[in-house]
Amino acid sequence: KRVSQETKSFWYPQVATLEETMRCLIEDQASIARFGDGEFEAMQGRSRHKFQTIIDENLADRLKEVLESDENNFLIAIADNYGSLASYTNQAKREIRHYMTRSVRLEHLDLLKKDRIYYNAYITRPYVMYKDHFTNAPAIRFERIKQIWSGRKCVFVEGSMTGMGVGNDLFQNADSIQRILVPAENAYSKYNQILAACLNQPKSNLFLLAVGPTATVLAYDLHHAGYQAVDVGHIDLEYEWFLKDEGCRTSIDKKYNNEVAGGETPQAIEDKEYFDQIIADFSQI
Repeated sequence: KRVSQETKSFWYPQVATLEETMRCLIEDQASIARFGDGEFEAMQGRSRHKFQTIIDENLADRLKEVLESDENNFLIAIADNYGSLASYTNQAKREIRHYMTRSVRLEHLDLLKKDRIYYNAYITRPYVMYKDHFTNAPAIRFERIKQIWSGRKCVFVEGSMTGMGVGNDLFQNADSIQRILVPAENAYSKYNQILAACLNQPKSNLFLLAVGPTATVLAYDLHHAGYQAVDVGHIDLEYEWFLKDEGCRTSIDKKYNNEVAGGETPQAIEDKEYFDQIIADFSQI
């Protein structure tokens, strides 16, 4: 049900800076759940991205539960789309304005709280959308982000065609990597199995999640169970684009990419180290 435009007024949510968000993740070892357009659409009973096409009332309810939660050391992050867009490229501004219509903006504000400070969901988008992407600023942001997993034993929960870190050095400073593979699309259909596999891991492990809206709920449940869980979204693709240094999104061989044409059918990953790191595979629907 859409929010009545006659009875609601606009306001700007408070969104922390990228640096403050990263400080909490690195120094406080906080967990984070990110809410972007896909999560807000799911809460409205709509589908926006190909990695979650099934309308699922339980997923919508769980997302609302997470968004409304107020847990110590658990960050609720939203995209910094509501106020000034001055730091973004013209392309990014167009994309944000195209999505953030009056009715959509009011839907978001109906779910958010004026007196709450949200954290910045764009920590996982440090390159393409910023107009400083041809300076050394993205490199500095990536080096800061890498500190989240520096020296940590990591468990990736990712789609079967995501391949985070395969072919690049993004996670080279991690102590170790293990992988739990989930369906590339509609991963929430396997949520109970995914969560159970995660809960078998030592509490000292850091979970890095790249599974669309499922990651938002999973980060919350893992935090409750005593883990640090970070919803890293498109961070690996952003790093690949950063390495290409073209200032735009491009297809990446052997990596699922819902943001470029044909990106949903990448070539199969052929990397022995990658396969050796898989500890559970729930990727078959």
